Amino acid sequence: MQKQINIRNRKAHFNYEILDKYSAGIVLKGTEIKSIRSGKASIAESFCEFNEKGELFVINMNIEEYAFGTHYNHRPKAERKLLLTKRELKSLNKDVQTKGFSIIPLRVFINDKGYAKMEIALAKGKKLYDKRDTIRDRDNKRNLDRIKKIYS
Repeated sequence: MQKQINIRNRKAHFNYEILDKYSAGIVLKGTEIKSIRSGKASIAESFCEFNEKGELFVINMNIEEYAFGTHYNHRPKAERKLLLTKRELKSLNKDVQTKGFSIIPLRVFINDKGYAKMEIALAKGKKLYDKRDTIRDRDNKRNLDRIKKIYS
């Protein structure tokens, strides 16, 4: 039984307003997928960018070097290509260029077939007052849960 791999970007929902989600494949080398399967990856500070050819890459994703790798081991912070359909790529590229949205990774997971996938989102950055509203809502929900627990 293979353990579930679910690497999350916890700050994404706090810093960004999520507008649309996509599931993309990742082009990886042998030692990279082995490190991901052992849970040694981080997408906390990563983001996605288009290159000149219109291909989407994830930047600043950290995949630790595989412990049992040889001199063929991968670079931890290399750019990695994301695989989406042409229609999705054109739509994302248009939104990023015209409306000024960002593409951020939300989570990395292994699907049922054993392939590494990344859930990415088209997002708009939150302002400071939006973040304060999020904190206030979270605190109110926590207090309500405490009160409900006392009277249950």
